[in-house]
Amino acid sequence: MRRDFIITLIVVPALIFGFGYFYPFVLWSLVVVVPLSLVGLYDFFQVKHSIRRNFPLIGHLRYFFELIRPEINQYFVESNTDGAPFSREERSIVYQRAKRSMDTLPFGTQKDVYETGYEWVNHSLHPKHVDPDSLRITIGGPQCKKPYSASILNISAMSFGSLSKNAVMSLNKGAEIGNFSHNTGEGGLTNYHQQGGDVVWQIGTGYFGCRTPEGTFCPDQFKEKANSDHVKMIEIKLSQGAKPGHGGILPAAKITPEIAEIRNVPMGQDVLSPPAHSSFSTPEGLLEFVQTLRDLTGGKPIGFKLCIGKRREFIAICKAIISTGIYPDFIVVDGGEGGTGAAPLEFSNHIGTPLVPALVFVHNVLLGFGIRDKIRVISSGKVTSGFEIVKQICIGADACNSARAMMMALGCIQALRCNNNTCPVGVTTQNPILVAGLVVSDKKVRVANYHKETINSVAEIIGTMGIERTEDLRQWHIMKRTAPNEVKHYGEIYEYLHEGDLLKDENLPATFERAYKAAVADTFEHIEDISGRH
Repeated sequence: MRRDFIITLIVVPALIFGFGYFYPFVLWSLVVVVPLSLVGLYDFFQVKHSIRRNFPLIGHLRYFFELIRPEINQYFVESNTDGAPFSREERSIVYQRAKRSMDTLPFGTQKDVYETGYEWVNHSLHPKHVDPDSLRITIGGPQCKKPYSASILNISAMSFGSLSKNAVMSLNKGAEIGNFSHNTGEGGLTNYHQQGGDVVWQIGTGYFGCRTPEGTFCPDQFKEKANSDHVKMIEIKLSQGAKPGHGGILPAAKITPEIAEIRNVPMGQDVLSPPAHSSFSTPEGLLEFVQTLRDLTGGKPIGFKLCIGKRREFIAICKAIISTGIYPDFIVVDGGEGGTGAAPLEFSNHIGTPLVPALVFVHNVLLGFGIRDKIRVISSGKVTSGFEIVKQICIGADACNSARAMMMALGCIQALRCNNNTCPVGVTTQNPILVAGLVVSDKKVRVANYHKETINSVAEIIGTMGIERTEDLRQWHIMKRTAPNEVKHYGEIYEYLHEGDLLKDENLPATFERAYKAAVADTFEHIEDISGRH
């Protein structure tokens, strides 16, 4: 068969040449036949791909269908409710609200309300009217001199470089219109982030935009930029849900003069983002760094973001808060499910605590140490609708950050090409031709629309529940079917501590005792013998 194929590739062009002697117009077919023959011959003799070697030319169809597999799934295979990571129903609600088009659902829910995992809230026969503009929180603890009034839904961390300049500008201008905040991501504070919207400047392990030539933190550069009127808060990134504990590398080939200037890195060299910070290595060191940044900003809110891993390490941070007396103003909890950050498969699928148990844990530990009222907790994860915001606040958050929903408001179609620079809608690419397709003047309005309509939805939901403030939402407000004939609220699914429970050394909650006793304020290491240490 293989021999016959080679003969065919040689004979067919020869026959065309022969017929062309008598019928010259036949020679035009060589424009197609000759290239195909050359590809077929190359396939036959190459040794890297067995399919192409055994089935020259035809084998290319396999790679073509593999290329368009996400589109086939999305448009022809998925139902409205089973797509991943976001279903068509979830994507549609973002698109509809961004465009302010009809977002109602006809003919009843398409979800199986008797399926294990189905969730809902119970309504009240005495509903309230809630003003959406009142759904804001103040971020700034007892040591903060410049507290920030934040929306309960904000733009999560996404760096310029990962996102195009047009995407970043659209998000920031949308934040300005809607009066909510925009997180820079760890790639540095850029002019694209300062288009009028409130900014949360994220400081990662690479200290991009505020680093010395050796890659350590530079206080002078930080102070100069952090005191911009656009910068409202500072977020120290300890880890992210997509790849917790995993550093990164920016190859020299991807460093443009603009990126080099923004990140304060040299041209022509690979740039490393280490797994851990060089400015501190202990829980107490983290809190001292928080205070350093607070002093350099003149008292702006300072917090940190992390994906929960070893429970004792977060408990050690809380012990350090008690021992140093330094309070972060907010803590962002990122789910191990990951988000916009590209990551190795194993990290996305199997490393880090998923958002719901992580959020419950952080809320519990802060409450157990009696410091929950001094620190705001922000949930960073898969949030697209008003119900999801209500759920996150019920189980322990004060507010939510969302990245992927905001990308969809920009026009993201979940093409799953975020990490290869070929995003077809110009969101996660630096290709100038593709970036030009994202028009800032249009997309900024869509971002603002999506935010406004989603906050309106939250107001309607809690009003229906007979509640006027998100601060009054509790874990028992969210119901979940845990078996076909069993329903529990989250207070029955997860253990919730009472204030001060972790300050009782002689009567610790059993589920926290081992982690509590292994945690101390001056190290992240596991401590077996803690005599005299707290």
